[in-house]
Amino acid sequence: MKKINKELFVTIFACFLFPVPAAAQQRVLIHSHNDYHQRVPFYQAYSQQIYSIEADVFITEDGSLLVGHDVEELASDADLGSMYVLPIVKLFKQNEGRLWKNSDKNLQLMIDLKTPAELTLAKVVEIFGQYPEVFDPAVNPNAVRVVITGNVPQAVDFTKYPGFIFFDGQIDIDYTADQLQRIALISAPFFEYAHWNGKGTLIPAQREKLQEVIDKAHAMGKPIRFWDSPDGITAWNTQYTMGVDIINTDKLEKCSDFFRNFEDKNYRIEIGTHNSQGMVTTDRLDKTTSGFKGFDREKIQLTEGIEIYQPSYRNDGTGKKVKNIIFLIGDGMGLAQINAAETVNKGLTIVNIRNIGLQKSNAKGAYTTDSAAGGSALATGKATNNRHISMTAEGEVNPSFTDYAYDKGMACGVITLGNLADATPAAFYGHGIERDDTDQLTDYLLDGKLTLLAGGGMDVFTNRQDKKDILSELKRLYRITDDFKEINLDDKKVICADGRMDLAATQGTLDILAEATRLGIEKLHKASGKGFFLMVEGAKIDYAGHANSLPGSIVETLSFDMAVAEALKFADSNGETLVVVTADHETGGLTLIDGDLETGLITGYYVTDDHTPVMLPVFAYGPGSQNFNGVYRNTEIFHKMKELLGL
Repeated sequence: MKKINKELFVTIFACFLFPVPAAAQQRVLIHSHNDYHQRVPFYQAYSQQIYSIEADVFITEDGSLLVGHDVEELASDADLGSMYVLPIVKLFKQNEGRLWKNSDKNLQLMIDLKTPAELTLAKVVEIFGQYPEVFDPAVNPNAVRVVITGNVPQAVDFTKYPGFIFFDGQIDIDYTADQLQRIALISAPFFEYAHWNGKGTLIPAQREKLQEVIDKAHAMGKPIRFWDSPDGITAWNTQYTMGVDIINTDKLEKCSDFFRNFEDKNYRIEIGTHNSQGMVTTDRLDKTTSGFKGFDREKIQLTEGIEIYQPSYRNDGTGKKVKNIIFLIGDGMGLAQINAAETVNKGLTIVNIRNIGLQKSNAKGAYTTDSAAGGSALATGKATNNRHISMTAEGEVNPSFTDYAYDKGMACGVITLGNLADATPAAFYGHGIERDDTDQLTDYLLDGKLTLLAGGGMDVFTNRQDKKDILSELKRLYRITDDFKEINLDDKKVICADGRMDLAATQGTLDILAEATRLGIEKLHKASGKGFFLMVEGAKIDYAGHANSLPGSIVETLSFDMAVAEALKFADSNGETLVVVTADHETGGLTLIDGDLETGLITGYYVTDDHTPVMLPVFAYGPGSQNFNGVYRNTEIFHKMKELLGL
């Protein structure tokens, strides 16, 4: 990615006597083209904290400066002062000498002269010169910068105008060093270098011409803007990746939304660098997971990818009897999440699974499911109402796969990289009409049907609403530990509530779910000669979707993929194990905008901070895996697995 470097930016803005904080230097700069055509001129751009605003002006016979695109649309009340100057002056007074209160962001106001420069610019100078504390950076470092475009005077005449007036430069003019001091940016017509409607990709030869212009502007020490450029997400992203500093748009809100928190919409594995710093948090989680601390952008930056396991396919799709099932659920994981992680890592174990189907995830009585209904459908084979955990709306228990497997004498386990009483894991051992009623859900652990339960969230036992000392009762059935590495310390049934499993995965903890899965398989395999059933959940892919954090989603999906690899390794060595991988729903409506297969860079965009009802992939490996091809309801996965086990 070619972009103007920090040192160059510092030089640019120092030349303007217009200091910009480091954080502002890194933000994406947006230009409101023909701002006066917005529904609410100036204020729409102001509300989005747009970097640059453009107003076309004509001087009339009486000396007024009217704003409009051409003479025919000029109105007597659409003057530059009332539309832009006075609102800005008022805001500066309200916000103690700056445009935005408690913000170091600055505004560039571009005045496009549509009538001859000498007369029109003299009037512009007169109007803005009345308010030096608002429009003169030499007086106020937070001042709005006035930039003249359109009928720009000859460069040799720049010195005729006061120092607070800057000018829009052209790429083909050889400015002197002194003249460059007055140039705010370089603007160039996009259509002179490329004929592109903003869909698909640029023709390489045209892209090369654009890149030459961008590089030339940067060599001059100036940011660049293309006018008359295609206006849409693909076009904005393409320009940004090429190093265009100021994005020209008529779609203020959409463009602003696309580039807002842009570091959370891009990711790649980088050595020795970080995408950004700070925390990405979400308030869209339910009771059991609402204490999640978020994704630290620096800590989740990976410096190397994960290993990809290549299955042997020795028993894949055969009619051999199934003895064990490992059921892996990537909470919130849709095809876009898988695709993004696969691009960044340049491969995934999960995509090496050959038998693939699609499941419809709708809940009972609702088109879009939550994790309770989605997890319960997978656990019980019955459509379930949202917020219900393996139970009908009338309070009747729907037996889960664990119930059936336990009754057959199989060892059963549940592992989650999240709270062990959250909806998806709870659906495999508990029952209730309210997912947040963790007291009722965890009481079902007293049935002793699980050989292993591992995840985070010890507080679901210690902070119960009913004050019941459930740990004392559980200790009669289970060994309680807070370290997942102690799962196989003895042959006893185990409940592990490890605080590390509550946290977002990092480079150092990326393998926790995989290691817990490996240890869990080992424990269950030894526990019963009649086979085992293990559910493994990658919980925080969902958290990342709620937080609209693409980096978080990718890292959590990679963590989940490492657990999938452990399941496939065991299936290959065992020969009697079916591995099923799917999701309970997709979270965030993630759409992939663009990427780079060579560097592993991916750019994505979320359309919601909630679940979506799109169909989900189902991957199956091992004996009987061919039965999972096709399209079916999420409830069918349960019945397919149950039939293969002969339950």
